[in-house]
Amino acid sequence: MINLMYLVLTALLALNVSSEILNAFRTVNDSLNNATNTIEDKNKTLFRSLADLQKDSRTAERAAIWAPKAAKAKQLSDEMNTYIINLQNKLKQEADLDPATGEFDEGSLEAATRLMDEKGEGKKLLDKLTDFKKSLLGIDPAIAKEFGNSLPIDLSMPKVRDKTNNTWSAAYFRMTPTIAAVTILSKFQNDVKNSESQVVEYCHKQIGQVQVVYDQFQAFAGQSSQYLMPGQELEITAGVGAFSAAAKPTVVIDGANVPLNANGAAVYKTTVGGPGSYTKKVHITFTKPDGTQGSKDVDVSYTVGSPTGASVSADAVKVLYIGLENPISVSGGNVGDERVSFNINNGSFTKDRPGHYIVRPGKPGTADITLTIDGKPQVFPFRVKTVPDPIAMVGASKGGRVRVNDFKAQAGVRAELENFVFEGVQFNVTGYTIVCQGSGFSEGLQYRQVSGNSFNPVRDMIEKCRPGSAVTIDEIRVSGPGGSRTLPPIQFNLY
Repeated sequence: MINLMYLVLTALLALNVSSEILNAFRTVNDSLNNATNTIEDKNKTLFRSLADLQKDSRTAERAAIWAPKAAKAKQLSDEMNTYIINLQNKLKQEADLDPATGEFDEGSLEAATRLMDEKGEGKKLLDKLTDFKKSLLGIDPAIAKEFGNSLPIDLSMPKVRDKTNNTWSAAYFRMTPTIAAVTILSKFQNDVKNSESQVVEYCHKQIGQVQVVYDQFQAFAGQSSQYLMPGQELEITAGVGAFSAAAKPTVVIDGANVPLNANGAAVYKTTVGGPGSYTKKVHITFTKPDGTQGSKDVDVSYTVGSPTGASVSADAVKVLYIGLENPISVSGGNVGDERVSFNINNGSFTKDRPGHYIVRPGKPGTADITLTIDGKPQVFPFRVKTVPDPIAMVGASKGGRVRVNDFKAQAGVRAELENFVFEGVQFNVTGYTIVCQGSGFSEGLQYRQVSGNSFNPVRDMIEKCRPGSAVTIDEIRVSGPGGSRTLPPIQFNLY
């Protein structure tokens, strides 16, 4: 991107920068800021986990060693981040910033030259980034060994076509449009936060996990149904469950935490509502014998009968989704199917066989399905929702630290809908933007917009990646049930 910038500048006879180039830099700057915010959210999650580990008697000793090192990395990063933000503000003021509107002369070629090169702010920036990198690696010898050659802050002299730009400051900022200089500073801001994230994540991993000993046992027995008809099968499951007094499971049912009893089991009670079929979502997290975390999702389904014998149920859950064919099962109790009429007030439906309908809701909110049996109507309310956003992924990864060769082996960006009640629902990636920087990109960050999901149009950029490279995939556009949408950015730190 830096080389492209200088090629463009040398081609501008009147030293006027086109609006297309300025817009390109604004787009890159926005992508960098989005990526930085994503990293900041990840760092906050890590620090919340570190706080919990310090309170846990099983991990407090190691947490007391590594949590302060993570805090030191954050302190260094925050100080450097504040310095860069202040420097960006100075640069905008140098380019005739209007305090009322926040606008400044984005195409000015003199502002960055004057402030960063002639007034020496570029040299100060290089010194501060150098000190930051040295201080970050100096937090602990293990950190220096782990990241000495891969920390995503490249302070080497970029390649230039104009040999008079023979200093680091001149190479980056002399005769550079103001918005391009702001983008370069955003790039270093992203490098700083990325470096903090890698060090904090490393400190978090050093605390380790505890070994679980299962020392409590409980016999259990469960039956398949509490309501049976003649000729139906009764199934009973029985056995012994093992529990750990030190690491009991966490049970969440329909989004609410359910406390454990003395035997380590969660007991959930509720009063059922109107007729129909319902599903309770049970999510259980637990610690495995090797100390790693495990989880399991279980759907508990049940049917509430109608006093008249009529019922209507969703084959998936008590929710209808826009853009999908929602299967509905209908029963008229002791009345034959030919005497049951079906209607919905939000959307359309088709009948595929007796007692079964396909419903296509129209808009989010609620939908009332009305069964009329022998002239007597009964109303069954349903919620109507849009299909949730999928998760953007490259291969099996949602971002974070990835081996560089594993990343290069991937074909492109994909979108996966996780833990959704309908199987087989797919979203297609229709476009994305990619920003590559760090190790392997001495000329500066590289940015490109791509149509479709394939890496083929940017394979040349990806092949330049090395340990220490950072790849941000942003503006991920997907199409699927309910139309098109844009997904949050994902970032990869290659090692």
